[in-house]
Amino acid sequence: MSFWNQLVDRFRGSADEEIDWEALLIEADLGVKLATEWVDEIKDKGLSRTPEKAAPYLREKMEKLVRIPPPLPIKHKPEVILLVGVNGSGKTTTAAKLAARAKKEGRAVQLGAADTFRAAAAEQLEAWGARLEIPVTSAPPGTDPASVAVRSLFAAQEAKTDLLIIDTAGRQANKRNLLLELGKIKRSLQKKEETVPHHTWLVADGTTGSGVLQQTKEFHEAIGLTGLIVTKLDGSARGGMVAAVRAELGLPTYYLGRGEKSEDLKRFEAREFVDNFFDN
Repeated sequence: MSFWNQLVDRFRGSADEEIDWEALLIEADLGVKLATEWVDEIKDKGLSRTPEKAAPYLREKMEKLVRIPPPLPIKHKPEVILLVGVNGSGKTTTAAKLAARAKKEGRAVQLGAADTFRAAAAEQLEAWGARLEIPVTSAPPGTDPASVAVRSLFAAQEAKTDLLIIDTAGRQANKRNLLLELGKIKRSLQKKEETVPHHTWLVADGTTGSGVLQQTKEFHEAIGLTGLIVTKLDGSARGGMVAAVRAELGLPTYYLGRGEKSEDLKRFEAREFVDNFFDN
């Protein structure tokens, strides 16, 4: 039985009773606001007692919601991605996976190791760089991360690199002073090149479910995100938070991680995501 059908059966009291749609959608990590909105719609349309009709309606709603916008043109190289997130979300590994993808596509890539707080963070990224034959700008532990980010930008500009990916230290979403330190990195980069970073992406652990929405709100308020990468969707996580974040904050998800290998980080495709969500 599919994930979706299991949820439908769980929240149907009996064959004659209406499904508790709000509880079902919240269980699927769609968040209270979006769940309430969609429940009102299926009730208004008379679909709430017929899951066989409600599911196609919800599929269409979700696919329209989570489609990603076309990429903006980058006028000056390098294109810069700044990765942020809480401790343990997988930022460093994700940075390496993104770099591997870009190199495979024929792009010149560099990495910036601006996580100067976590023990061995730079060494981890350097090891990835050596394995992938991708240059890494790093510094000793305790170095100002903003200075590392700026040096990585200069190195990428000098080498005429296509893409620069900057890894940062994990921050707890409820520690505003730590989040504000990320703002210093962003401002330091913009002093050197006002258009960078072109992307500020939150790397979020999909197994935290609806907690991703609150994390995204905190980071977005502090530094201004442009999108998400959701990792660890290979287990029980279903990814409903992707729709919740898009609905409440307008932020698209650009990549999904469904495994440990570099090829397991895949570009987000709305139709494929919805198919996986409904488990068809």
